[in-house]
Amino acid sequence: MLHAEDLTPDLILSSPAKRAYKTAEAVAENCGYDGEIECIDDFYPGSSSDYLRVLSELPDGVRRVMVVGHNPGLEEFLRVLVGEARPLPTAALAQVDLPLESWQALTASIYGKLVRILRPADE
Repeated sequence: MLHAEDLTPDLILSSPAKRAYKTAEAVAENCGYDGEIECIDDFYPGSSSDYLRVLSELPDGVRRVMVVGHNPGLEEFLRVLVGEARPLPTAALAQVDLPLESWQALTASIYGKLVRILRPADE
């Protein structure tokens, strides 16, 4: 689906936890991602501030990022990004558009638009 809808990420960031990293590998293999998966130690267990900090340090050439991590941190991070609480069950994907010119501008006061949440059952 990511490949078909031209949503292949420019960068995949993953928790080092085995199940999260295996999920990141499966996504990379099936969506046409040809980069390295970056393991981020702070994503395990991962808090919303950890996710926010790591993304705010990304280079500006990266347009689309996939974050593979853990709840409750990812659900809280999504709430910070879009200003509303939404459940993220295992293997769900939230597509968020952020109004940023630079990743360094990403703060907890910047709200993006939740485009959609895809769950495995939706496929």
